[in-house]
Amino acid sequence: MNKLLVITVLVALLTLGADSFRITRQAEEEQGTISKITGTFRSYYDSAVNTATEYIESIKGLKLEEKAKNLYADTTEVASTYAGIVQDQLYHIFYSQ
Repeated sequence: MNKLLVITVLVALLTLGADSFRITRQAEEEQGTISKITGTFRSYYDSAVNTATEYIESIKGLKLEEKAKNLYADTTEVASTYAGIVQDQLYHIFYSQ
């Protein structure tokens, strides 16, 4: 619900600021309050997107997905080996002759 409200407010600000952007292209010195708010919002938004993109690229550079797959494969191999040993021990405990 909160996300929907935030998105609605942001879309409203962007639509209200669309006309003021046309005015700023014609007369650069006259900026309205809405255009200042939307300009500030756009700069913060662009900064956040650039930072997120940099983080994603740095995570891809670490090859964490490949390391996680290798860890999973090694863990399942070891676990299945020890599970087989435990199974054999229990079998010999219960069905010893």
